[in-house]
Amino acid sequence: MRIGRTAAIIALSIPVALVAGCSSSGHGSLAASPSTRAAIDENAAFNAADVTFAQKMIPHHQQAIEMAALVPDRSTSPDLRTLALQITAAQAPEIEMMSMWLRDWGHEVPSDTDTSMSGHGASAMAGMAGMDGSDGMMDMAQMAQLQAASGTEFDRLWLEMMIRHHEGALRMAQTEIADGKSPDAIALARAIIAGQQAEIDMMNSMLAPSAN
Repeated sequence: MRIGRTAAIIALSIPVALVAGCSSSGHGSLAASPSTRAAIDENAAFNAADVTFAQKMIPHHQQAIEMAALVPDRSTSPDLRTLALQITAAQAPEIEMMSMWLRDWGHEVPSDTDTSMSGHGASAMAGMAGMDGSDGMMDMAQMAQLQAASGTEFDRLWLEMMIRHHEGALRMAQTEIADGKSPDAIALARAIIAGQQAEIDMMNSMLAPSAN
């Protein structure tokens, strides 16, 4: 693996504006007629695809952060450590952003996950309804395998798993761009594609056989 060579880490700023006025404070009459509610839904600044995107991407990001948290104690690669920090720095604020959108939209925010790897975190959600293999989520057995590894074996497993994880995020983001309505959510999806594709390219380079 070409991990010993310092990689050029691309720091991508994601200037995604926060949703300002989605029907947040104006609950109005609780006895609105079905026709009124339909009109409100039609004029809303988001749709069901936006909600699904946020509700699935939050635990997806949380698992990436769980995986990044394993790196300092198991890898001596400076490049891998830098990449893990970059992933956490990018995805933690995105979790907060998507959580705020869901609250503003009046939809449930996925509960906070336990990053201690005790089985109650994002990894445990990988097999739940709505989480299939296409999203690249690791199951608990895969995460346990990663947690038990160290050194170059850990580096290889981590890179392979994170590439698969990122590829799942790209598919989710592409679906949001195609089906979503919220300009902010679509902008975030585009930023995720740009940032995570760059990281996939970097990780593939790190996995490539060394020229030595």
